[in-house]
Parts: sequence; structure tokens; C-alpha cells
Amino acid sequence: MSLKQKITDDMKAAMRTGDTRQRDTIRLLQAAIKQKEVDDRQELDDAAIIAVIEKMLKQRRDSIDQYEAAERRDLAAAEKEEVNILSVYMPKGLADEEIEALVAEAISAVDAKGMQDMGKVMAILKSNVAGRADMGKVSAIVKAKISG
Repeated sequence: MSLKQKITDDMKAAMRTGDTRQRDTIRLLQAAIKQKEVDDRQELDDAAIIAVIEKMLKQRRDSIDQYEAAERRDLAAAEKEEVNILSVYMPKGLADEEIEALVAEAISAVDAKGMQDMGKVMAILKSNVAGRADMGKVSAIVKAKISG
């Protein structure tokens, strides 16, 4: 079953059970997917849908930080619920050891000698770890390995 179909099925289930938070979050996700399809003029595959979900998760995490800084725990809790709902559609995350192994592989693949090769390494890693690891964390690991 495609990711898009799973999202649609979950939407129907949320409507049947009356779970308004899940229903509304999935509607936002479906709208974001549809908007991306209209913008790109093509139907999105699972990888592109994961990219949309990643963007939505990042927005929610940023909102949580801002709400907590403003001591709006009610709004932060609502955003956390949305993060939990959206996280279901993400692939299983990579362990730190797996990330480090992929980084080492990418560095040797491009024969990276220094920071000037970081872009090439990150380009390889982006396709391998998309949706399965925080790219900021991956970038920090690459920097440490290349410069060290």
C-alpha cells in the first residue's frame, strides 16, 4: 500500500471514530500534499510525501519551541499531538551507528579531503537518509569526520 493510500485510509478511520485532532491533522497533511502536486504538476511518490511530512514536522517543532518560550503550554501540547500523528508516516529512524557508517561510506565514495567536499558528501547522504535522520545531525557528523 502506498503512503498516500495509508494516509487516506487513516483519514477515513479518524472520521469514523470522531477523532477530530487526527482528522484535522491528516487533512492538513493531505492539503500540503495536494498543494505540492499542483505546484509540481505531478503526482508525488512516497519519497516526496515523506519530504512534505518532514517539512510539516519541522514547522511543528519550531512552533513548540516558540510556544514553550512564551509559556503557552496549551498550544505547545496541541502541536506535540500533531507531531505524534505525523510521525506515524515517517520511516523508521536510523541509529547513530548506522548514520556514522553511511557518512563514512559517502566520504570514501567522493574521496572527500576537506570542507570543500562537504556538499558532495551531503548530496549523497540526502538521498540515503531522507526522512530517517535529522539532516542537521548528519551535517554535524560529516563536519566532524571531514575536518578531523
